[in-house]
Amino acid sequence: MGKNARQTSRLTAKSTLKPARNPKEESLATTADVLGKKLVTFAEPTKTPESGNARVISVVNQKGGVGKTTTAINLGAALAEVGRRVLLIDFDSQASMTTGLGIKGAALREQYGSIWYLLNDSEAKLEDFILKSTVPGLDFIRGHEDLAAAEAAFVSEIAKEHKLRKLLAPVLDKYDVILIDCSPSLGTLTVNALTASNGVIIPMECEYFAVLGLSLVKKTIQKIKENTNPELQILGILATMFERKTSHSREVLELIDKEFPDEVFDTIISRTVRFSESTVAGVPVTAYASSSSGSASYRRLARELIARGGAK
Repeated sequence: MGKNARQTSRLTAKSTLKPARNPKEESLATTADVLGKKLVTFAEPTKTPESGNARVISVVNQKGGVGKTTTAINLGAALAEVGRRVLLIDFDSQASMTTGLGIKGAALREQYGSIWYLLNDSEAKLEDFILKSTVPGLDFIRGHEDLAAAEAAFVSEIAKEHKLRKLLAPVLDKYDVILIDCSPSLGTLTVNALTASNGVIIPMECEYFAVLGLSLVKKTIQKIKENTNPELQILGILATMFERKTSHSREVLELIDKEFPDEVFDTIISRTVRFSESTVAGVPVTAYASSSSGSASYRRLARELIARGGAK
């Protein structure tokens, strides 16, 4: 525990980086606005949820670079702002979420206390290695590069698909939402995450080739429902990296909405340099550039997710 306490203390110092000011932040884009539909609003959550089992949500796409990590961090921070107790799990060997929350250098390479360490030590307890972010109410478990070995390491284990579910069980009553940032694949780690989850958010870049991979993600989710987790639900497809000035982004959004009309979030995440800047700073964009369009988008997504019943 002494070692864990030292790791936690590394997060107490806030970044000294200052966001550049830009009075011309892009206006907030929504599916309804872009496609000319009836505008939708989501009320601010006013009621603190009752204590009980957390809603576990995997952020999944087999394609990399679509905004999974950005979504996990900033949606988590936005939910924490409205009084939800949130735990983030970095389940990707690239450990980008861990970096985005301020853990770098030697601490990033330390296996002790990471989710990989917890998966491999049956005596370790997840609650002993929870770290506090700079956002009140937002906690996390570090990722590690050795997660890349999961496919080979767990190949002969019985019930390997349930390892993460068992690991999370003791902390479900301590949180309202647990968000899992998944690796860009549909292998053992993602199957573990989906088996442990109540719901799935699928970030999808507004590019044509990204649309082609959606059916593969949905097939994987269906297989999980049939074999290891019949209660799993798709909470929504999140359009990311949207460019209002390009017709291609609009055309892709129209295609997604036509193919999956009941599953597309109304909230859209537009491109902005604020996301990259906040990653360097090691804090969520809601803390780094609170008045930016990126912050507004994720706060709106949090309200929408709660309104749709995806989060408490």
